[in-house]
Amino acid sequence: MVNHHPGGMQVTPRPKPSSVDEVDQHLEAWISAVLGEVTVTLGAPKESQSGKGVNLYLLNLVNSPPPRNVKERSPDRIMLRYLITVWETDPHAMHRMLGELMFTAMTLPEVDVELEPLSPAVWSALGLVPQPSFVLRAQLLRERPEKLAPPVLTEMVIKKALLRPLSGQVIGPGDVAIMGARVELPALQLSTATDFRGRFQFAAVPSDPPIKLLRVNAKGRTISVPVEKANEAVIIRLKESELIESEV
Repeated sequence: MVNHHPGGMQVTPRPKPSSVDEVDQHLEAWISAVLGEVTVTLGAPKESQSGKGVNLYLLNLVNSPPPRNVKERSPDRIMLRYLITVWETDPHAMHRMLGELMFTAMTLPEVDVELEPLSPAVWSALGLVPQPSFVLRAQLLRERPEKLAPPVLTEMVIKKALLRPLSGQVIGPGDVAIMGARVELPALQLSTATDFRGRFQFAAVPSDPPIKLLRVNAKGRTISVPVEKANEAVIIRLKESELIESEV
């Protein structure tokens, strides 16, 4: 936070706060830099106080989501709303203090100033008549801890799998070829249709691990068929009960 006092001298920038109490401390230091030696309190303003000072009262914490066009990982954001009031025995000096704080705050890029008056209900909840004041908004950012994947401690092993064709035939009762049956390899998300002889073929499937299951769609029914010998043609015999078309 870069702060200024009335003479224009800058306060050395500090790291961005990561907690509410650090924001409190930065704002307390900023007030002292602007007004010099004054009492700064974090409590609610009171009806009468001796000497001169500033009340830095935290009204509430408001969620402050990042802009919609920000796609990269962003930190958690909240907005802290502080009610700023001052006290001094001399009303002119009190107004001057409040004006210096307000105009200096308006030059700081990391805070915003709200000039809308507080509602009478808020002052009533504080037990006070309305007082000259303004609301200071300070944004608090906290980086989200990045979840790191555990390191891989073993060497990468690359296995070469040979490809081979897989063929077969789908036949029904009386060894009648089933044409147009849909044959699927669920593990590879591949499918093909049988020809007029009930034959099908997949040009290249991995030999290791071998294909263990086929799925056949015929006559409105779906049948799963285990593959026992992957290096031989697969003969799929469908029973009459498996070929009864389902009712529409």
